[in-house]
Amino acid sequence: MTDRNPPTSNRQLLTLLGIFLALGCLLLWGSLKLVDGLILLIPPELEQRLGALVIPAYERLAESSPAQDTLNQLLDRLETKLPKQKNTIDRNYRLIYIPDDTVNALALPGDTIVVYRGLIKQLESENELMMILGHELGHFANRDHLRGIGRGLALQFVVAVFVGDGGGLVNLATAIASNLSKAQFSRSQEAQADEFGLQLLVSHYGHAAGAADFFQRLGRQSRLDLALLSTHPAPGDRSLTLTQTIAQRRYPIQERSPVPATLKSNP
Repeated sequence: MTDRNPPTSNRQLLTLLGIFLALGCLLLWGSLKLVDGLILLIPPELEQRLGALVIPAYERLAESSPAQDTLNQLLDRLETKLPKQKNTIDRNYRLIYIPDDTVNALALPGDTIVVYRGLIKQLESENELMMILGHELGHFANRDHLRGIGRGLALQFVVAVFVGDGGGLVNLATAIASNLSKAQFSRSQEAQADEFGLQLLVSHYGHAAGAADFFQRLGRQSRLDLALLSTHPAPGDRSLTLTQTIAQRRYPIQERSPVPATLKSNP
């Protein structure tokens, strides 16, 4: 008697697996493209609501000081240089200065930039500071917070479709609030933010001096125990990319502006 249902061969199993993987990749790619397209339609008010979940924790660590006022003045100057196509939505950027020796700066949803005293101590020019602030403004201009959340939801959706983990969406939504303050972006998002910051720097000063200085110094240090590394790419890679971009575009290099006295004298 002939077996009408012979066992499936390994080749058939691999083919079937390949088809499922291809479908999964196609579905994920389509979902990510859809997310990126829809991000621009999301009103800034949503980011403000997300920021309300995490910003108060940073505000409690801040204190009113001349350094805080100076940093907000510098941020205001950069805002006037924002490209028109990137400034089509109503934003109200502000800066929180935290008198702590942590070496870091980060963008929070809700148009808020956090800068630590430890970062200010590492700077040797105002230009370096403006490059860092421009980088953080780049995250807002590119809607990186919402892109990260949206892509995470898209990935979880694809997993739920193929694995049947419907509860994963709930788990992801629960984790969003706790992860917002980490401000971890992809390498491509960080590179785009550096590009945005460089353009703002050149637009503000008319030259690119100071764009890579801070990252070059950090990259030369043999031991880096910095919070900056937990939320940003390696400084050596960033300085190299920025230096190459400046050379390719033939941006001029002129005299750097000193760090404002109110920041240098801040204890």
